[in-house]
Amino acid sequence: MSALSLLAPSAQAQVQAQQPAPLKTQVAASVNASYPWLDGIYKDLHAHPELAFQEVRTAGKLAAEMRKLGFTVTEKVGKTGLVAIYKNGPGPTVMVRTELDGLPMEEKSGLPWASRAKATSDGRESFTAHSCGHDIHMSAWLGTARTLLDMKSQWSGTLMFVAQPAEETVSGAKAMLADGLFTRFAKPDYAFALHSWPLAHGTVGYNAGAVSSNSDAIEIVFKGRGGHGSAPDQAIDPIAIAARFVVDVQTVVSREKDPKEFGVVTIGAINGGTVGNIIPDSVQVRGTIRSYSPQVRAKLLDGVKRIAVASAAMANAPAPQVELIPGGAAIVNSEALVQKLEPVFKDAFGADKAQRMPAMTASEDFSQFVNQGIPSVFFFTGVYDPKDVAEAAREGGKPVAFNHSPFYAPVPEPSIKTAAQAMSLAVLNVLKR
Repeated sequence: MSALSLLAPSAQAQVQAQQPAPLKTQVAASVNASYPWLDGIYKDLHAHPELAFQEVRTAGKLAAEMRKLGFTVTEKVGKTGLVAIYKNGPGPTVMVRTELDGLPMEEKSGLPWASRAKATSDGRESFTAHSCGHDIHMSAWLGTARTLLDMKSQWSGTLMFVAQPAEETVSGAKAMLADGLFTRFAKPDYAFALHSWPLAHGTVGYNAGAVSSNSDAIEIVFKGRGGHGSAPDQAIDPIAIAARFVVDVQTVVSREKDPKEFGVVTIGAINGGTVGNIIPDSVQVRGTIRSYSPQVRAKLLDGVKRIAVASAAMANAPAPQVELIPGGAAIVNSEALVQKLEPVFKDAFGADKAQRMPAMTASEDFSQFVNQGIPSVFFFTGVYDPKDVAEAAREGGKPVAFNHSPFYAPVPEPSIKTAAQAMSLAVLNVLKR
């Protein structure tokens, strides 16, 4: 029998009233109280996206809000990034990262707060949109900061909130590191980041090990000899060479890679020629290579280059110009940190809503920070009505829009709340007294 049960009912109630609420309850209450503020920020950010290394307005807005909360803010780290520091006694330094940039595409969601903004991308004017959820991430980032300050009596250590530019071009993290992120500021003991995903809102997905893919860009120029369309024998047709390469390169995936391992080669652009009766003298081919393991990555890189060279040689053409440009490395979550965090998520959101999930096939440059030797967790939060997600899972059901779709339209509430709560709990789990 507990000591509490020996007390009279009125005394029991008094003791229970004096006991602090569980962390998850305090976190939820703080995030709920902040939500009107977060909703306004989210809709403003959504309507005013900016492209990689152009995020001046976005960074300025976040910097102003963090200064109001009491953080010491340094702007223009890695060109347009910012670092916000809050010290609250001895303890670990914990980094929480968000991204600033949008995408060069037109939004077609039809939302009242939809973006109609434009910017210059690759020398051309383009619509811009937050079609990958970075506005959700930024709002949750701010919500986490306010929640942790509301609860600062419950933890000790240093918060290092990083707003990274140019995630979509997988170049912003590298730029911040080159600008002294971990030398001008503290190298964190732990790091966390999240990403919105087309799951039901209220859910949290995570895993140990690889949770994103390696990414490498393909840039190939096939060279030929221009000529008249009526006399192909007098020319060397680089379009035919490029076409052969696009088909044959898939055999690297289907016939050379272990079928149990993940690997994808995608050709996204072929540019060459002007009119139908002229054979051009060159064709540009652009694509991406995705993988999880270093071994598969090496095999795909070798195969793409080998088949490009062979495709040209088969046509007796000059050797192609082949560039395979490293992008984001796979994010590898800390097994120990995931095991520490998993019961916290399951307790807060329910075992049915906090679950391990397969790695995404997309890439992310949060890995640049992780690979500095920092124990880290990158996790996912849902953004869609559970009924819509269930319908999409049904055979023949209407699919929900995926990230980078012009129709990507997260439901702000409770998506932002869940993200802010999950991130707050993750940080408290390594900082609590």
